[in-house]
Amino acid sequence: MAKINLLPWREAYRKEKKEQFLAIIGGVVLLSGLVAYLWVVSVQSSIEHQEARNRLLESEIALLDKQVKEIADLKKVRDDLLARIKIIQDLQGTRPLIVRYFDDFARSIPDGVFVNMVARAGNVVSIEGIAESYNRVATFMRNLESSDWFSGPNLTSVVAVPAEGEQAQSFKMTVNTSSPNDEANSAITNTDAKNTKPSSSKAKPSDKAKPSNAKKSGGK
Repeated sequence: MAKINLLPWREAYRKEKKEQFLAIIGGVVLLSGLVAYLWVVSVQSSIEHQEARNRLLESEIALLDKQVKEIADLKKVRDDLLARIKIIQDLQGTRPLIVRYFDDFARSIPDGVFVNMVARAGNVVSIEGIAESYNRVATFMRNLESSDWFSGPNLTSVVAVPAEGEQAQSFKMTVNTSSPNDEANSAITNTDAKNTKPSSSKAKPSDKAKPSNAKKSGGK
């Protein structure tokens, strides 16, 4: 006898298809979630790697900045040392000149002149003092002018001081320091400049040979 399935096969088929569809959807969702998770992990790893590189670069940059600052400090120290060395060399080079200046200055002061203050700024020497008369001041200026170590005395003020004497004068003057070497070099330069000028004189013609006084001997 044949068996007849009385169950609603359409409902069963529909239910089976629905379960398969839900299984597929669930698989797709799980797969999508796994892919998304892997992508997030990969991106996060890349970000962490880049941040680590950034931190390394920042540390290296900070180290380089520190080294640059140290180099700048060393250059500043070197420049200061070079400046001090130059000052010391200049002082050592001008030390004999200072002695010459003071010696010649003392020799230039005539009798009756009393110097109260001497100050030097560069090549200019400022002098203040009292003289017994104006003629003493003039003599002092002439002595400085004739000196090899001073030049260009300039009297800035003269004021009578009766309390110091009947003809006493309080004076202020300036004078420039010079050096015999500077004058010699200037003279040599001027001489060389003159020697380089073309000569305008023409060469003298050479003397003509004088005829010989020897007589020719004639044969008889």
